[in-house]
Amino acid sequence: MSNNKPVLVRALWAALVGLVSGYASLAVAELVSAWVRPEAGPLTAVGGAAIDRTPAAVKDWAIRNFGTNDKLVLQAGILVMIALLAMGLGVLALRWRRIAAAGVLLVGVVGAAAALERPDSESFSDAVPSLIGGLIGAVLLYVLSGLLTAVPQNGDGVAGGAWNRRRFLVATGAAAFGGTVAGGLGRALNSSRAQDAVASRAAVVLPRPASPALPVPRGAALRVPDVSPFVTPNKDFYRVDTALVVPKVATESWALRIHGRGVRRELRLSFDDLLGRKLIERDITLTCVSNEVGGPYVGNARWLGVRLSDLLAEAGVRPPSLGGPADQLVARSVDGMTLGTPVEDVMDGRDAMLAVGMNGEPLPFEHGFPVRMLVPGLYGYVSACKWIEDIELTTFDAYDPYWVRRKWARKAPIKTQARIDTPKPFGRPKTGTVRVAGVAWAQHRGIDRVEIRVDDGPWQSADLATEATRDTWRPWSYPWQATPGTHTLTVRATDRTGQTQTERRTRTVPDGASGWHSVVVTVP
Repeated sequence: MSNNKPVLVRALWAALVGLVSGYASLAVAELVSAWVRPEAGPLTAVGGAAIDRTPAAVKDWAIRNFGTNDKLVLQAGILVMIALLAMGLGVLALRWRRIAAAGVLLVGVVGAAAALERPDSESFSDAVPSLIGGLIGAVLLYVLSGLLTAVPQNGDGVAGGAWNRRRFLVATGAAAFGGTVAGGLGRALNSSRAQDAVASRAAVVLPRPASPALPVPRGAALRVPDVSPFVTPNKDFYRVDTALVVPKVATESWALRIHGRGVRRELRLSFDDLLGRKLIERDITLTCVSNEVGGPYVGNARWLGVRLSDLLAEAGVRPPSLGGPADQLVARSVDGMTLGTPVEDVMDGRDAMLAVGMNGEPLPFEHGFPVRMLVPGLYGYVSACKWIEDIELTTFDAYDPYWVRRKWARKAPIKTQARIDTPKPFGRPKTGTVRVAGVAWAQHRGIDRVEIRVDDGPWQSADLATEATRDTWRPWSYPWQATPGTHTLTVRATDRTGQTQTERRTRTVPDGASGWHSVVVTVP
């Protein structure tokens, strides 16, 4: 190549070669993952490894700032990093082709290692997509960078050999086109597999519950604008989990195993086995431990499922209070997630269940189809295993689940909380009567009182909506006589045990946030 060629032009061509090679590498890996399993793709594997190694405080920050888009932001960040690395390797190949090609292959090895380290990895085949993708990318970088350096240039730094230039551009374009075809085919095949699960869900007919939920009492919901409805629609229900790819499991291939300490008769249940048992229907509010004071990660739904304590009793399990040897129930998801739940809480009479329905329909995939677990009164990370496939009875001393290994508490009863839904922070309500309203929750204890304070004034009792059950949230409202100026509205709740939520502010780690929720408004 001519020494007169501008350095910037050479670098741009080389960066393009690296970018095309990296793109084709990922696309081929996507195609191969369709024959292995979608979760073995390098983006998913590396993203999952990144999530596993991210400190709890950083995860909390991501959830707080990006909400349900946190996984999309992570994937976009990984793609940007891969693109920059690929372009850098392309520039490196101008002088050290073999080293740069080896770098691409090394990236594939890293992806393979990440896939094998995932908790749901079952065999070495999970490494294959990243290894093949890395090999293809390395070969392309070596070949294309060789063609680039072989193109003769004129004194102006422009390709002078038309035939060589055409050869380079055709080869590069062919690589990009081939990558696009491979990636599109891979996505189509993975989508086809997912469509089987979609069809399976569409075919589910939920039986009528043997124990239906009580009718929602009149007055359980408030007709106040901007206040959360009593039942959260499925499309609006919060989602917080570590799954970069939502598992899509067909009911025909799903099965649950119950085993471990104190199990006298191991159970293996199919989806049809669950539907054939006595189902209960209950209104239950779920709360995520990542919910900040006043945060959105809480929702109420009508759930349909099998009482979990009945299944455990059938397996011969006894709670610790009755001499059972296991004090922890470890639930495992199809994606390898593990959650630990106190056996005593599951078997103390509360409506812990393996849910198959949510608000009158089969569980949405995002919320655990075909089956998820939930236990009223406990934060989701110790009770609400989605896509569940295994239940093992063990002890807290013998095993630390996923979140406990990351410094979250082993036991996590939901803290009493109240939230102001309206007026919104920095709102500008008019002078006169302003309806301050929101929701309060203390699952499995119930809400007894909600109080409002304006600025530093006295606490005033709010009007409570009719309680549906102690396992659901309770809307409240207060008629505030607003006067001109800037005001701080603060709320606190007291549960049925007489415990008033503390003013002391804590973050979500290790066992949930605490403190009073307040909003600042200005009355013109």
